[in-house]
Formats: sequence, C-alpha cells, structure tokens
Amino acid sequence: MDMVTQNAYHRQRMVRYYQSHGGTKTSIRYKTSRKTVYKWVKRYDGTLSSLKDRSHRPHSHPNQHTEEELSLIVRLIKRNGRKDLLLIYQRLLSKGYSRHYGSFKRIAGRLFKDAKQRKAKKKPKPYQRADYPGQKVQIDVKYVPTQCVANGQKYYQFTAVDECTRYTLREMYDEHSTYSAKDFLMKLVCNSLFPIREVQTDNGSEFTNALLVIKAKHKTLFEKALEDMDIIYHRIRIATPQHNGKVERQHRTDGERFYSKLRMYDLADGRKQLARYQAKSNHYIMTCLNFRSPNQVLDDFIAVM
Repeated sequence: MDMVTQNAYHRQRMVRYYQSHGGTKTSIRYKTSRKTVYKWVKRYDGTLSSLKDRSHRPHSHPNQHTEEELSLIVRLIKRNGRKDLLLIYQRLLSKGYSRHYGSFKRIAGRLFKDAKQRKAKKKPKPYQRADYPGQKVQIDVKYVPTQCVANGQKYYQFTAVDECTRYTLREMYDEHSTYSAKDFLMKLVCNSLFPIREVQTDNGSEFTNALLVIKAKHKTLFEKALEDMDIIYHRIRIATPQHNGKVERQHRTDGERFYSKLRMYDLADGRKQLARYQAKSNHYIMTCLNFRSPNQVLDDFIAVM
C-alpha cells in the first residue's frame, strides 16, 4: 500500500469518527485543526478516492512560454542543432525573445528530451577454467594491516593460489620488491606438490617493469626467474583486479580468518603465526569446490597422475 492510500484510509477513519463525536473531539483525537476536519468531511462522498490528495499543479501559468516563442525555439534548434545553445539563445534575442537563458535551456531540454540510453549489461566472457593443478597460478600481494603490527613496521604477504585446486601458499616479507617476489616464487616452486606451467600477476612493480614511466630495458628478478624455469608469465589488464579474482578473494578470507585476530611483534613472529595458519588453511572446505577442501581435490589429481 502506497503512502497516498494510507493517508486516504486515515482520513476515512477521521470522517467516520466525526459522524459520531463532532468536530472538536475529532480534532483532539486526530491532532489536527477543526478546519482540516471540516475540509475532509465536506469532500468525502463515500469513496476512498475522494479523500486522496489532488494535484497541486496551478491551473494557469501567466509567465509560461507562448506558442509563438515555443515554435521559434523549435525552429532554431532544428536548424542549428543542440550543440551550441548559447549561440541559439543569442539569435533568439535578436528576434525579440526576452526570456532568461536558464529558462530557455529548461524549455529546450524539455522539447528535445533525449531518450535515455540504457547501459548495456556487462556480459562476462566465458572463462576457461584450469583443468589440472599448476596449469595457472595467480600471485598477488596483501598489505598486513597496521593494527596487527606492534613495532610499527610495514609487512607484506605474498600469496599464490592454484586456479584448479585453490591450493594456497603464503609467505610474509618486510620488503615490497622484486627480490621478495623472486624469493617467494622460488619457495612456491620448491614447496608445490605439482609442476607449475603458468603464473599470472597484476602489473605491480614488484613483478614487472612494463608500466614504469621510463620503460626499463632489463627484466625484473621475478621475470628472469620465470624465464630461467621456463614458466609462462601472464600479466592481467590494467585496473582489472577481477581477472586475478581467486587470489583477491583469498586475501579477503585471510583478512577475516587470520588478520582480524593477529598481533605480531616482528617478521619472525609474523611468519611463525602465518605458518600455523597456512598448515590449516588448505584443509578448509570451499563452496567453489563443492564443499571440499583444496587438499582433497589435490589428492584426487595426484592419485591419477
């Protein structure tokens, strides 16, 4: 029920109460003036629609545009287009038009109302999911929240998520650099239970030099390490974190399950607590894996390899 109908029912109850108790008691009961009570009693004809608010639009508008002015505006706009309304307004003034420029713009917009272009819904392109462990691994960096750190230093978590099994590896560093990225990559390759064919990252300077203002001719330590190990390197498009969505979603989960309770004193303490969380995290079930854990999915692949 909309507000207009609710108000009408309220006035109907007030009118019926008036029929038994009179105007004074009705005005006291419904906390309104007797003039208002008599107004709705007079208007009521037995139907609910008679108690609804009527239009407040004025019956006449003495200052509205005349038909001659409207036809002149339409003719000049059709002739000159709508790109330069100020020039059209100047030509109107030369033909005896005396309205204000703001009034002219409002009328022009009303007469030539553009149809609203509906924004086309974004249709996600079909995504080819990884068919086996190691086919594509997403890597990204998460800043350790400052409220978790007691010594005031900045720390960073490098995270790798396998697209097929969602198996996740994490490590904490005190340096956001290509050296840390290379070190994490070496640990990933050594500790993974499957060979890695392709690595995907964003365009951060810890991974690549591609977006530097002055493009460096040399490759980063991270890119050289990938090249030496014959691993395909894929960079996502600029400003599209959703393309690295699996590791981004894992960072959100880590924030809720780990960093919301973390209190660390230095890098060694942070790594120790992260290692305990890492040992448990791959046993947690996930909805995207049909309520199975990454370790369970990985065991199925290892059993047939």
